[in-house]
Amino acid sequence: MTAFTSNFRTFCVSSVVLILLSLGAAAQQKPEKRNMDLVGYNNLQARSAYQPTIHKQGDRWIAYIGHHGGSQLNPLTGKQEDNGTSIVDVTDPKQPRYVAHIPGEPARPGGGESGGAQMVRVCDGSQLPRADKSKVYLLRSYGGSAHEIWDVTDPAKPARVTVVVSGLRDTHKSWWECDTGIAFLVSGPPDWRTRRMTQIYDLSDPTEPVFIRNFGLPGQQPGSTGPVPTELHGAMSTGPKGNRVYFGYGTGTSGIVQIVDRDKLLKGPKEPTDANLVSPEVARLDLPPDAGAHTTFPLLGMVLPEFAKQKVRPGSAAAAGVEHDHDASAPPPERTQARRDFVAAVGETTANECLENRQMVRMIDITTESKPVGVASWTVPESSGNFCGRGGRFGTHSSNENFTPIYYNRVLFIAHFNAGVRALDVRDPFQPKEIGYYIPAITDKTDKRCIGTGADQRCKIAIQTNNVEVDDRGYIYIVDRANTVIHILELTGPARQVANFP
Repeated sequence: MTAFTSNFRTFCVSSVVLILLSLGAAAQQKPEKRNMDLVGYNNLQARSAYQPTIHKQGDRWIAYIGHHGGSQLNPLTGKQEDNGTSIVDVTDPKQPRYVAHIPGEPARPGGGESGGAQMVRVCDGSQLPRADKSKVYLLRSYGGSAHEIWDVTDPAKPARVTVVVSGLRDTHKSWWECDTGIAFLVSGPPDWRTRRMTQIYDLSDPTEPVFIRNFGLPGQQPGSTGPVPTELHGAMSTGPKGNRVYFGYGTGTSGIVQIVDRDKLLKGPKEPTDANLVSPEVARLDLPPDAGAHTTFPLLGMVLPEFAKQKVRPGSAAAAGVEHDHDASAPPPERTQARRDFVAAVGETTANECLENRQMVRMIDITTESKPVGVASWTVPESSGNFCGRGGRFGTHSSNENFTPIYYNRVLFIAHFNAGVRALDVRDPFQPKEIGYYIPAITDKTDKRCIGTGADQRCKIAIQTNNVEVDDRGYIYIVDRANTVIHILELTGPARQVANFP
């Protein structure tokens, strides 16, 4: 061995050691957990993940996962493919199997999010009123420019059915009612003054989309003047039975929680005048500048044991057996505090290493719908894990969106970026309590997160748990925006006892 070769080898080894040391504890991180265990995982071809939807198809369970823009090799095809939609068979949660990838829109050069296919919803044709009863349909965004329908009856062989709408400025987290086919699409038509508002379509026959109307906040519509209200992030509908749609505007700043009468929204005058946009609104709560409303998850019909012994005055409407309804016309003394409605408003933290106000879970009491009021907030204590120093984002992003009775009104799961996923006991929304958590270990595919620019830039490798969902079996699914796989989890110990497993 020559002196040059020996010195070169020493240099290489030393360089590797220095790189590992610069990553510090993050490179050796192990999972951190309490009352939650890992069941299985899949690497999702190292694609940055956003929205997961878990759907039962016959005797199989399929996870459909939307992705941010980017590009990775698909080993199933041997081709480099733009990030789109991953389809994973999770029937056996211990051994999830990647079955297909639907490429998305190419990412545009420059900063910011673009490309991919972040949002995905799934409905059976057997539920949709006018669909082919033998089919299963997927609604997804195509980057920021379009919404599409795909046939995923055979998850391994997805086929595009139609483009619902294209030529948009942006898209995001839409909602699709499988029993009616009504879809609330987050879109950005070129003529509107905001990049995200609501386009409502009848997708009861997914092969023939029918446009119903455009909707947004006054000041967002074409031709309006003055300041433009903060953009929409997403909506959740309770369908015809609940007759409410809960809209969340603003991800990390100046959030707005809006409650809308669904029937009036669908059947009211369609022209987007200020009056017509306000007409279906039941309530609007403008949050402080440091609070966003990324996700607005309704917790309805909650019975609170703390107030079980409260009495109503003799002769009141409640004492006469009149049920609480959405009019909320009776004065507060006419009702007890035992049965109440809430919205969990979850903001999104967007800056790394605590370089902005941290977003949290905010519990809003909407029992009297016209007068929503904040009653509690919750966050992971920073000191519990030195999270501001770990790298990446620290703060909330989103909650699960499945209303399965196993967890509904009992346990709410919150994606908390570098603090992993957190399980909250929400049986008393006035005092939400953490009962479990899971922070995955990084992998060799976990991407770095940076602050600063140029010579001042500093990067760290960190978990970035982005979204969480549950299925009707009770499994918990978390995905990572820094390319760190999909993890399938389950509650254990005392936390499991809070849930309502059959």
